[in-house]
Amino acid sequence: MLERRAETELSEAMRRRARAIRHAGGLDEAIASGALDRIVEVSLSEGLVLGLLRQGVRKYFAIFGHGSTDLGEVLRVYEDEGVTRTINCRNEVEMAHAATALAWQYGETCAAITSIGPGALQAMAGSLAASSNGVGVYHIYGDETTQGEGYNMQQIPKEQQGLFGQITAIMGQSYVLHTPGALRDCLRRGTACVHHPFKAGPFYLLLPLNTQPQMTEVNLGTLPGRTTVAPMAPRSKAVFAEAVTRIAAAKRPVVKAGGGTRNHAEAVRRLAERIGAAVVLSPGSTGVLADGDPRNMHVGGSKGSISGNYAMENADLLIAIGTRAVCQADCSGVGYPNARAVVNINGDLSDLMHYANTTGLPGDISAVIGQLLEEIATSNAVDPAARAGWLEACGEKKREWEAFKHARFAAPPQMDEVWERTVLTQPAAIKIAADFAKARDAAKFFDAGDVQANGFQIVEDDRPGDTYTETGASYMGFAVSALLASAAADEPRYGIAFTGDGSFMMNPQILIDGVEHGVKGMVVLFDNRRMAAITGLQHAQYGNEFRTNDGVPVDYVQLASSVDGVKAVFAGYDADSLRAALEDAASHDGLSLVHVPVYAGTDEIGGMGAYGSWNVGNWVADVQNRYLRQNI
Repeated sequence: MLERRAETELSEAMRRRARAIRHAGGLDEAIASGALDRIVEVSLSEGLVLGLLRQGVRKYFAIFGHGSTDLGEVLRVYEDEGVTRTINCRNEVEMAHAATALAWQYGETCAAITSIGPGALQAMAGSLAASSNGVGVYHIYGDETTQGEGYNMQQIPKEQQGLFGQITAIMGQSYVLHTPGALRDCLRRGTACVHHPFKAGPFYLLLPLNTQPQMTEVNLGTLPGRTTVAPMAPRSKAVFAEAVTRIAAAKRPVVKAGGGTRNHAEAVRRLAERIGAAVVLSPGSTGVLADGDPRNMHVGGSKGSISGNYAMENADLLIAIGTRAVCQADCSGVGYPNARAVVNINGDLSDLMHYANTTGLPGDISAVIGQLLEEIATSNAVDPAARAGWLEACGEKKREWEAFKHARFAAPPQMDEVWERTVLTQPAAIKIAADFAKARDAAKFFDAGDVQANGFQIVEDDRPGDTYTETGASYMGFAVSALLASAAADEPRYGIAFTGDGSFMMNPQILIDGVEHGVKGMVVLFDNRRMAAITGLQHAQYGNEFRTNDGVPVDYVQLASSVDGVKAVFAGYDADSLRAALEDAASHDGLSLVHVPVYAGTDEIGGMGAYGSWNVGNWVADVQNRYLRQNI
């Protein structure tokens, strides 16, 4: 019978190292002061924790299993000494989303840890949100032993070596720590991925069960620090001259500000002002221009807006900045039917040259725009006043969009067949909650589905970072899970998750984990008893809905109230009762939930509408025919 091992001399040495790091104020400081030797003998697990500390990684979201007990022991000791913090979770998808949100919202690189097998596959699925939105996170999974003594429990039951490593390598950048001596190389590749300046993403680090406790010598001074890259822009005068020529020749230029512009809002605004361009946002870039900016035509794409899609459809030049040309953002490639050319500013070369007839300006967005503006000033060939008529036409469509929105927001409660009474429409309810969040400077998170699709049309942000909407992978359950990030953040911000009933039930674990770890935030649950986004798509394409709803009523107030520490409030059926419920929920010093029944049906007043094209269902032939005829 295997006996439990007492804390050994090796464990005491680990504790002394952790204590030295805490007293010195960091790993580098401990090395510089002599409190730690540069070359130390440690287990691979401790070496990994030390290496991640060198990159600023102090926080872990974890679901430990038999594939991670040794790493868990290291983190126990280091947390005892105040060096790291580990937040235990109840679902690997939730854990992945929380880690993504901590890196995305707060800029704190962290790691998600799970065991081997189903847990790793779930965490890997959750990592799609980080991958799709360019967010760097370490994913650390257990793996089968390197000795090959026979099947390890939960490994893929197939006679083939390293299958999990192969799967993660398909998903993104991956490394199997098959030998402790590879730690330095592993972490060098890891920081290049999670701290990539243009296209960060999850880095999958696999720890075989038998290599975790193996001892190895590590030179702490040569473990890779966090990758930092100076802003870069092309040196070629010719490529900038070509871009200026295209901008000068355009009569109706439009800037499409993708998610990559979130950290470059000032540069985008200066460019748009200087050249007289309209600006269309993606769902993930709301706030890059203030909502009331006359150049801001709001969101454009398959869902889009009246003004955003008008600007896209009538532009003769597309200036794409920090955008991946996602199907819903550019209407499956047919969003710019009158564009003759493209100027693309992007650090990623594959995204840079996505469109035909493109002048590509690779590099840091602010650096490239700064140089482009210098070339425009030197050439004196671009007259923004010449685009006054274009901006006025776009402005008229923006006023039309504003009037449309106000009519939707003012819609009275509608009779709903499922609720068998009048209830608020979803646009009216989301607007009330979004205004509530804005007045209290709360961050807004939108879950995938109908709530998200209406939400990014409704929000009125004046700066980036007020809304996080996971449109890249369209991951149901992201918003509520993202609230957990505030429990780990150095400077937490009150967050409100906007979710539908379907998305919420994908990851209801936040009710428990939020209380356990002290989340202060709110879940606003818009309940229409169906997957309304798909129901609407079915009606639009085929005139019928099929298997996107159920007949099971859920008392979400009772469900949430069963978790000690959660305050659950029913929002009632009208605007005043919803406002009162939001106030009541926000007064709670912890996690709260507001249950909002909303209308679902075929009456157009119940949604914000769609204004673009999408290459799905019975629209495929038409969209693909139009794509063939695009100039770009």
